[in-house]
Amino acid sequence: MSFVSVRTPYNIYLDFESSPLTRRIAAWVLDITVVIAFGYAGRFLILQLFKSQHYPLGIDLLLVSLPMLLYPLIMEVIFDGQTIGKMITGLRVLSIEGGEPGIGQYLMRWIFRIWEWPIVFGSMGISYFGLFAQLLVAGLVGLVVIVVIAVSNKGQRLGDLAAGTAVVNLRQRFSVDDTIFREIMPSNYKVLFPNVMMLSDRDINAIKSVIVQTRKSGRYDTAFRIAAKVKEVLQISNDDDVIDFLEKLLADYNYLATRE
Repeated sequence: MSFVSVRTPYNIYLDFESSPLTRRIAAWVLDITVVIAFGYAGRFLILQLFKSQHYPLGIDLLLVSLPMLLYPLIMEVIFDGQTIGKMITGLRVLSIEGGEPGIGQYLMRWIFRIWEWPIVFGSMGISYFGLFAQLLVAGLVGLVVIVVIAVSNKGQRLGDLAAGTAVVNLRQRFSVDDTIFREIMPSNYKVLFPNVMMLSDRDINAIKSVIVQTRKSGRYDTAFRIAAKVKEVLQISNDDDVIDFLEKLLADYNYLATRE
């Protein structure tokens, strides 16, 4: 299992599980199925409208081919790094340098999907054989993409490498212990770090993510860095185990936040 480091609000890095290759392939198959289905449905409606196969090519390009071509770009921009295939398979595109990718990064990823474009324009013909040929060619080129993803440390294809992005796994098993909420008895609970309320909800969620990822990966580097940063911000000193310290921060925050 490989991990992708993404910068947090503390200007340090959190580890996210990179997308499994099999699930990424499944997402691509789902997306290309959606694109082809849209193409055939759109052209069927145009045929019904014009009652002939000889309709203006510009109508096909504008209403069918262009949306097919722009599908991954539009979906990722609108739905925060997800297409229909990624939604179903629990994947998402993140920027390695700041979490949410910019439009320029999405555009760069889309440009590097040029190997898929023959499927879009090849499907303009009604011939099933022609479509099969286009799929075969795209599939062969896709093998190269799969190899690049497989050998990349972060599961990145060429478009990801150029854009500074990575596809991460959103489906991670969480329990109640992974949330910021703790069952606390008000009568005997003692707040150790009252300054914790200086942190925002976003900061607390980042700390929670660090705890979860540290437990899963067994890698403590990020936990030590974020603990050091919190101690600096809150001007506190503590020699407890790093995870115990972060857990105590969550408990204090939960206790104080529920009593405001």
